[in-house]
Amino acid sequence: MGRNYKSDKEKFKEFDKKLILWQILCILVSFVIVIYLFLIMVVDIKDYREQAKRQRTAENFILRGDILDRNGIKLASDQTSYDVFAHQEYYDHTPNELAAMLAPILKVNKNQLAKKLARDEKVISIKKDVPRTTAQALRKLGLREISLEPKNERVYPQGSMAAHVLGYYNVNADVAAGVEYTAKKKLEEVEQNVSFEKTRDGDIIYEVDTDPASTTAPLKGRSITLTIDSAIQHICEVELNKVIKEKEALRGTVIVMNPKNGEILGYAVYPSYNPNNFGKATLTQLTNWTLSDVFEPGSTFKTLTIASAIENGRLFENSKILDTGKIEIDGWPIKNYDYNTRPYPGSIDLYYLFEHSSNVGSAKAALMMTKNEHYNVLKKFGIGEKTGIDLPGESRGLLPPPSDWQKSTHASIGYGYSISVTAIQMVSAISALANNGVRVTPHVIKYSPEEEAQKIKHIQTIKPETAQIITKLLSGSIGRSRSEANLEDYNVAAKTGTARKSITGAKGYTNKLVTSIIGYFPATNPQIEIYVVIDSPSKGALWGNTVAGPVFREVALQTARILNIAPDRIPQSKTVKKNNSTKVQNKNSAQKKNSAVKMVKKTNP
Repeated sequence: MGRNYKSDKEKFKEFDKKLILWQILCILVSFVIVIYLFLIMVVDIKDYREQAKRQRTAENFILRGDILDRNGIKLASDQTSYDVFAHQEYYDHTPNELAAMLAPILKVNKNQLAKKLARDEKVISIKKDVPRTTAQALRKLGLREISLEPKNERVYPQGSMAAHVLGYYNVNADVAAGVEYTAKKKLEEVEQNVSFEKTRDGDIIYEVDTDPASTTAPLKGRSITLTIDSAIQHICEVELNKVIKEKEALRGTVIVMNPKNGEILGYAVYPSYNPNNFGKATLTQLTNWTLSDVFEPGSTFKTLTIASAIENGRLFENSKILDTGKIEIDGWPIKNYDYNTRPYPGSIDLYYLFEHSSNVGSAKAALMMTKNEHYNVLKKFGIGEKTGIDLPGESRGLLPPPSDWQKSTHASIGYGYSISVTAIQMVSAISALANNGVRVTPHVIKYSPEEEAQKIKHIQTIKPETAQIITKLLSGSIGRSRSEANLEDYNVAAKTGTARKSITGAKGYTNKLVTSIIGYFPATNPQIEIYVVIDSPSKGALWGNTVAGPVFREVALQTARILNIAPDRIPQSKTVKKNNSTKVQNKNSAQKKNSAVKMVKKTNP
């Protein structure tokens, strides 16, 4: 029911009260709105002014920096191209007039271009990916109806060279691999970026402080220099591809490093790809398996076993081990590879152990140590740990804790089984032997002294004396052998390896092999370390020395020539010549002396 009023006067009085209340409320709301608009439009409490500026603000086109080898050879760079557009609303010329001016520069059919320019579209795409020279010619025409949109493409002038080191860069998806990934921040870093404002249609707003040249000239990121030497890299790739083809192998790698400072001079990986066409490469080709995949190294690991035993005081340079040719541990048979020709070598020294790659001797050397003693030294060598190389995708390898070691496990680790390593991990570990016991972080990027202090570690792995003994043993065993690593002018400390491949996801081994050799030279002052791994060769004599050895030899000789490394060994042929020359000189001297004596006797009877 409605309210009963006594009179019309009372009724109008009540209405006036409500009207006043509504008026006051409207005034308050209006006042609030005015204040809010003042804060928004004048004070800008929502930062709309800044947001609007950001929406129309553009930054200069940035080119990635170049990637150079250690000698300044360009390995990667950005190539700028342009997409050409016509804006119909700005036409100052007819489509036919524009076509007549543009067709000779763009090298397209004039009539077809005129038809395209006559389309009823606001923005017309004329041509894509025109080079810089063409873009410059178009700019000289001064046509405001024509715009150029720059874009960059990453190019690799040397093709597939060092593909797994360089990696690739996808401009559109901003996806990268290799150094392109790890050095992304530096490659895109510019000293001072140039920002400017654009209209809704993309035109530059020129203010008082806007520099016209800076808004059109592309900026370039910092270039980086690699430790890679293109000449050495080329040799590594040529020799690797040759042996892969000859032996019909699955994959392989050749890594050349300076063990003193960790700089990688050559890093060849097969299978490879061309970074210019990385989109067509398979996942297998794109993957740097030397960083990601692990394998049992076999006999090359014996160097670390003997080093561990000497470091722990269990063996010495002149120690001898009873080699019975074969033994059985926990029901697991261990036999030397040459058992059929040397069934019972007897008491062997460490030179013999390396020269003949004794499995029995290495297993016994491992068992001379406690599990923890052996494990701790291997950890210092970096086994089971990432090396810290400046490339993405590195694995840790596999070194089981000593609590999981059976006696047979411990013995098999001695000759390179029951543990798994990456190729770069082995390079890092062996480098400690070549550098007086100090392991330096392997790297492919040249750093400034300040960056190097942060990124490159120097780890004292074993005592200098231990490293020197192992070097002496390895070079001595190679020197008296017929190994392919035996160089005429250099003392080489090296060890070959031939390991059976384990069955993926199951126990046991396949009939496939991983053949390898790792070493360094000159042994008196090591400057170069080389690791060659050939996975699953299938033709010819399948041993580390016969498959990987020739690659090691050729790469070593060519690297020594390129770097002009002084010989530390006098070849036997030169020694014979020198001795013969000395004998002739002595004979001549004796004859002269006898003649002089006779002359004296004649003059003094």
